[in-house]
Amino acid sequence: MEKANFGLYKDYGCFINGKWVVASDLQVKEVSSPVTGELIGLIPAATESDLQAALDSAQKGFNIWRAISPWDRSAILRKTADLLRERNSQYAIMMSTETGKPIAQAEGEWRDAADQFEWYAEETKRIYGQTIEARLPEIRMGVRMEPVGVVAAFSAWNFPALLPARKLAAGLAAGCSVILKPAGEAPGSGMAIIQTLMDAGLPVDVVNLVTGDSRKISQYLVESPIVKKVTLTGSTAVGREILQLAANGIKKVSMELGGHAPVIVFEDADIEAAAEMCARFKFRNCGQVCASPSRFYVHASHYQRFCDVFAAFAKAMVIGDGLNPDVGMGPMINARGLNHVHNLIADAIDKGAKLLAGGSAPAGFSKGNFIAPTVLSDVPDNARIMIDEPFGPIAPIASFVDFDEVIERANSTPYGLASYLFTTSLKTAALASERIEAGMVGINELAIASAEMPFGGVKQSGIGREGGAFGIQDYLEPKFIKTRLV
Repeated sequence: MEKANFGLYKDYGCFINGKWVVASDLQVKEVSSPVTGELIGLIPAATESDLQAALDSAQKGFNIWRAISPWDRSAILRKTADLLRERNSQYAIMMSTETGKPIAQAEGEWRDAADQFEWYAEETKRIYGQTIEARLPEIRMGVRMEPVGVVAAFSAWNFPALLPARKLAAGLAAGCSVILKPAGEAPGSGMAIIQTLMDAGLPVDVVNLVTGDSRKISQYLVESPIVKKVTLTGSTAVGREILQLAANGIKKVSMELGGHAPVIVFEDADIEAAAEMCARFKFRNCGQVCASPSRFYVHASHYQRFCDVFAAFAKAMVIGDGLNPDVGMGPMINARGLNHVHNLIADAIDKGAKLLAGGSAPAGFSKGNFIAPTVLSDVPDNARIMIDEPFGPIAPIASFVDFDEVIERANSTPYGLASYLFTTSLKTAALASERIEAGMVGINELAIASAEMPFGGVKQSGIGREGGAFGIQDYLEPKFIKTRLV
C-alpha cells in the first residue's frame, strides 16, 4: 500500500525503528471527520509483529538515551519546543480537521504542547538525588534517581497534542524511551510530535508510535516484560482495564482518568463574571474536557441571574466547522458521545429539569456530530448528568443554600479530578478548597492546566500527576546506595 493512499496521514503511519511504516499485513483503520462524517485518512492497524518490533526498538532506544547527559537531552527537548512553535499553523489545521476543534483552540493547544517540552527541557537538568548522613563514619549513603525504562503511553483524542506532549516530554526528560499509542480518532497530532522530535535530533529508537486496535495494542504492550511503565489518559473504565493488565507485571503506572468537576458559586461571588467564565470554559472543545466544569451549584440568592447569563452566552455561540475562524464551538468527536449527551438531556428533563438553551442539533446541520450548547436549570441530584461524566456541551445547574450541604453534594461522585469555587471570602475559599475531594481546585479561576502545574486527580480520577515538578517523578525510580569504606 502506498503512503499516498493514507489521505491526511500520507506522510506518516506507524513509527518503528526510526521510520514511518505501514502495517506488516497492510491492514488499515479509517479516520472520519466529525464535521462531515466523511473519510479523511487511513492509519495502519499494527500487527503483533509490528508491536514487537516497536518494543525491541524502544529497548535499544532506552539503552542509548539513558546514557546521554541531561544537558544534551535538554537541548533536544528545547529544540522540539521551538520547532513546534514554528509549525503551529500547519499542525493546527491538521488537528482541527481531525477533531472539528476551533482553529484558535487548536493553535492554543499546540502552544501548550510546546510549553511541555520547554518545561521538561529544564527539569531534565534538575533530577536530584539525596545524600543521607550515616550513623558510622565509614559509611556513605545516597539515593540516585534513575529512569524507569521503556514507557507505553496511551493518549486520548480530546487534546491530541497536549496529552502526548505531557507524556513524551516528561518521559524523555527522565531518560526513558517511549512507545506512543495516539487515539485512533485523532492520531495526526501525535504523529507530528514524533516527527518533530526526530527533526530536533532525538536518536533513532528512542520514540516509537503505533496505531490500530486499541485493545489489542494495549494488551500486547502492557503485558510485555520490556515495558516498565504505563501512562494513560482516558476514561475510568479504560483505566480500570489497563490497571488490571499492569498489575500482572507489577508495572509502574500513572493515569489521568475521568472527571465530573463541581463548580460552587457562593453568595458573595461576582455572579456576572462567574457565569460568563463558566460558560466560556464549559463549551471549550465542545465540553469534551476531563477537567471541564460540569456540575454547577449556585447559591439560591443569585441562582436565576446566573442561569440567565449562562443561557444567553450559549445561545450566542457560533457553531460549525472549526476551520472557520468565526466558529466558537465545533462538533463532538463521534456519534457515540453525541448519543450519550442526548440521553443525559432526556433523562434530566424527565426528572424535572428545565431546558434553557440548546438540546438538539443547530438548525441547518444535517451532517456531522453537532449539538447546540445546552443549558439545564433546576437539575435534581438524581439526574444521570449529575452522576455520570457528560463529556459534552451540557451545563446542568442547581441551587444550594447551606455550605455543608453543597460540599457533600460536590463530593458525591466517584470522581475527583478538578473542582472550582467562586467567592470573595478568603475563609470560604480556604475551608471549601480543603474539604473538596479533588486533585485540583480553582478559586475564581478555571484555567488550571499549564506546563508548570501538577495535573491529576484522586478517587477514580486517576493515579499520579502530569506536568510541573511532580510530573517527572512518575518516570523515575529511586536507587539507594550504601557504601562501607575499606
